[in-house]
Amino acid sequence: MHIRFLAGVAIASLSVSAVAQQHRAPAVPLATNDPFFSQWSMADKLTDAPVKHWSEAAQPMTGLVRIDGKPYRWMGTSPRYFGMPAIAAMEQKSVEITPLHSRYIFSAAGIELNVIFFTPLFPKDLDVLSRPVTYLSWSAHATDGKQHAVDLMLDIDPLVAVNQPSQPVTWSRSRAKGLTLLNVGTRDQQTLHQSGDRVRIDWGYFRLAIPDAANAATSMAADGIPTFVATGNLPDADDSSMPLPAASGVRAAHLNARIPLGSVGSASVERHVELAYTDSYSIEYLGRKLHGYWQRNGMTEAELLSTSDKEYPELEKRGVAFDRETMAAMEKAGGPEYRYLTSLLFRQTIAAHKLVADIDGTPMFFSKENDSNGCIDTVDVTYPSSPFFLLFNPKLLEAQLEPLMRYTTLPRWRFPFAPHDLGTYPLANGQVYGGGEVNEEDQMPVEESGNLLIMIAALGRSEGNWDFARRYMPQLTQWAAYLEKKGLDPENQLSTDDFAGHLAHNTNLSIKAIEALGAFVQIANGVGDKQLASRYEAVVRPMPAQWEKMALEGDHYKLAFDQSGTWSQKYNLVWDDLLDLHLFPRTVMQTEWTYYTKQMQRYGLPLDSRKSISKLDWEVWTASLASTPAQFNDLIHHLVVWTDETPSRVPTTDFYDTISGKQIGFQARSVVGGVFIKALMEQQVHKK
Repeated sequence: MHIRFLAGVAIASLSVSAVAQQHRAPAVPLATNDPFFSQWSMADKLTDAPVKHWSEAAQPMTGLVRIDGKPYRWMGTSPRYFGMPAIAAMEQKSVEITPLHSRYIFSAAGIELNVIFFTPLFPKDLDVLSRPVTYLSWSAHATDGKQHAVDLMLDIDPLVAVNQPSQPVTWSRSRAKGLTLLNVGTRDQQTLHQSGDRVRIDWGYFRLAIPDAANAATSMAADGIPTFVATGNLPDADDSSMPLPAASGVRAAHLNARIPLGSVGSASVERHVELAYTDSYSIEYLGRKLHGYWQRNGMTEAELLSTSDKEYPELEKRGVAFDRETMAAMEKAGGPEYRYLTSLLFRQTIAAHKLVADIDGTPMFFSKENDSNGCIDTVDVTYPSSPFFLLFNPKLLEAQLEPLMRYTTLPRWRFPFAPHDLGTYPLANGQVYGGGEVNEEDQMPVEESGNLLIMIAALGRSEGNWDFARRYMPQLTQWAAYLEKKGLDPENQLSTDDFAGHLAHNTNLSIKAIEALGAFVQIANGVGDKQLASRYEAVVRPMPAQWEKMALEGDHYKLAFDQSGTWSQKYNLVWDDLLDLHLFPRTVMQTEWTYYTKQMQRYGLPLDSRKSISKLDWEVWTASLASTPAQFNDLIHHLVVWTDETPSRVPTTDFYDTISGKQIGFQARSVVGGVFIKALMEQQVHKK
C-alpha cells in the first residue's frame, strides 16, 4: 500500500467489526468493477429495490433463502410470477461499507445471514484489480439455539448482459477447474460497436461461477424462482429455446443456483460464488482494440475464474487487512466522519475506470465521465481524482496520463494547449468535446493545460523520478508558454466547472494557472533544464501579488477579477503546499475561510456566489485548506449529513444543491477520489 503515514497507528484498535456505521449511503456498491460492470443497491435495504447498473437501468439479482421450508428474500424486490404470493423480506439488521466490502446482516426464523460483496480493488496489485470479478459470500448461523434446514438461492436476470431489454440473448453452461459456470450474453456480440454515456455493455458475457465445493444445483430457466419457492428445488431441465429477448412476454432464461447450507446451528456455515463479466476487447485506443489488463499474457476466461476462486481465501484475508489499515489511516488524517466518507467512495473512484494493456503490455487506465457526457480519459476528471491515485499508487495516475500524452504528440492535435478528452467511452480515438480537433470552440485551454502540468509535477515528485515528464517536454513547454500568456487573467472560456457556464477573469482558474507554472518550474528542474526553470521561476514569482491586488474585495476574494460582490471556493490552492510551491501567502486562505463560514448551508459550502450548488470533490479540497481543524471537521460533517439525507438515491453524486440536498447532475463519477486529498496532504507532512 502506498500510504506511508500509518507509522504509529494502532491498527489493531480499529477492527472492521468495531466500526459501527450509523449512516445511510445514497447507494451501496455491490459488484463495482468498471463502468460497464457496476451494480448498486439504491435503497435503504437490499430488499427495497432491484439491483441496478450505475445508470439506474435495472439489472436484477434476486436472493432467496428457505429456512425450514419457508422462503424469504434477502436481495431484490419480490418477484412477480402468476399465482405466486409475495415473498417476505428478511429483516435487514445492518449494512456496513468499507473500502473493499459491503456487508449486510439479515435475520429471520432463528437464522442470521451475513451477505458480503467483496471486490478486490487493490490499487498496488494491477493483476487482481483488473480482474472483472466480485465475490458474493454468505455466512449463516442460528441465533435461537436450534438447528435449521437452510438453502440459499441466487437468480441472475439476463438484463445484466444487454443495453436494451429487447436485445436477444443466449445462455450456456460450461466448466472451469473446480467451477460450474453459468453464462449469458447477447446473440449478436458486436464488440466495441457503440459509445455513449448511459449505455450498458452488450458484448461479452456475464458469468456466475459456482465452486464445486458448494454442492450446488444449477439451472438456466425462466421459472427457477417459483420452482424454488414451491419445492425448494430448481427446474429439472434448462430452457433451450434461444435466442430470446432479455425481457419480453416470453421470458429468457435466468441463471439460477441453489446452494444448500444443510442443518445450520450455532456454528457458522459459509459459501461463496463469483460474479464476473468478461469481454473480448474492452477499449479502442487510436484505432486499435485493447484487451483487459488481466488478459495481456493470454489468460482465458476459465483460467481467470479458476484462479480467482483458488485465491479467494487469501484475497479475502488481504481485503480485510486493507480495509482495516486504510480506515485507520483515513481516521488519523481527518477523523471518524472523514473515514466514513472515504470508505463510501473508495470503490466508486476505481470502478469508473477500465484497466487495459496496450499492445506492448503498457497499462492504460481509462476513466469514463459517467453521467456528464460519457467522455473517456477526460483531463478535468482525472485532475480531481488524482489525489486518490497519488496516495495509493501513482502508477495508476501515470496509466491515465500515458494515452492522453501520446495523443498530444500526434500531428492531429494542433493546438498550443492541452486537450480535454480522448473520445467517448469506450472509444478513445480522439477528442470529441467542444471543437474536438477542428476549432477552439468550447475548449478548456487554461484549465486542461494547468491540470496536466500540475499532475505531471505531482507524479514526478511521487515516483521520485521525472522520466514521464522528460518524454513529453515539448508539449509541457508549449503549455507553459500558453499559460504564461493567458493564465494570469484568463479570457472568457470554460473551466472544469463548465456546468456553471463560461466565465472571464476567473480568479480560481487564475490560481490554477499560477500553480501550474510553479509546477512547471519543478518539472524543468527535474529533467535537468536549469535555464528553463530559472526563466519560469522569474515569470511565476510576481504573479500571486498581482492576483491578490486584482482579486481582493474587502474581507474576501472575488469570483472574477471584474465582478464586485462575488466570491468562490479557491480550491486550486491545495497544490501550493502539496507541491511545496509556497507561492501564495497563507493569509489568502485564512481570509477566505473566515468568509466561507458565513456562507455555509445545511449540506455544505456552495461553489460560488452565483447559486447554491456545489461540488463534493472541491468542497473537500477547500476543507483541506481550512485554517483550523474545527473548520475542516465542520465542513466534513455537513457533507456526511448530506450523504445521509440526500433524497437522490444514486451512486454518490458530486454535483448537488447545498440547500435541498438534491442531485443536480452527475453520479458514479471518479472525481470523488478528490476526497482523499486530506489524506494525501497528511502523507506529505509525514514524509517531511
